[in-house]
Amino acid sequence: MHNTLLRLFQHKAWSNNELLTTLTSLGAESPVTALAVKALSHSYIVDRVFAAHMRRKAHTYTSANTSEMPALEDLLANIRKSDQEYVDYISALDCSQLEEQIDFVFTDGDLGRMSREEMLMHVITHGIGHRGQISAVMLLNSLPAPKDGFTTYLHKAEASMRRRNAALT
Repeated sequence: MHNTLLRLFQHKAWSNNELLTTLTSLGAESPVTALAVKALSHSYIVDRVFAAHMRRKAHTYTSANTSEMPALEDLLANIRKSDQEYVDYISALDCSQLEEQIDFVFTDGDLGRMSREEMLMHVITHGIGHRGQISAVMLLNSLPAPKDGFTTYLHKAEASMRRRNAALT
């Protein structure tokens, strides 16, 4: 499972980069960009909250949403940094740490308990959902959504092993 989680988070980083690159090309004035920043900002906050929970550290978030939307460039830098931190974090974990149960408090005040593995899977699936929402909005606005599927990632990241000539960009 450890290797699978690492690959999923490497895919997450790549997918986020593909989406953020596409959004940058649309520009801040695009209605799609405004909606995307809202969804990605929420996803970023959830990522940071669970990163704190897994490290048994406090965080400053009182909500999974922010009242002020960040600039796309700032959000882009923060997401890229967060994604790399997750890849580094998972790389340093051993399997027994994945199973460890951690008590925490959700941003709404409810008590929670999850294993690190469950938290990591939540971060992955949560991000997939929001990237999917953004892709749907892009398609509704007649814009091509990034090709960010796991199979696309594998065939770019492991091109020679997958009988492909394209390298990961």
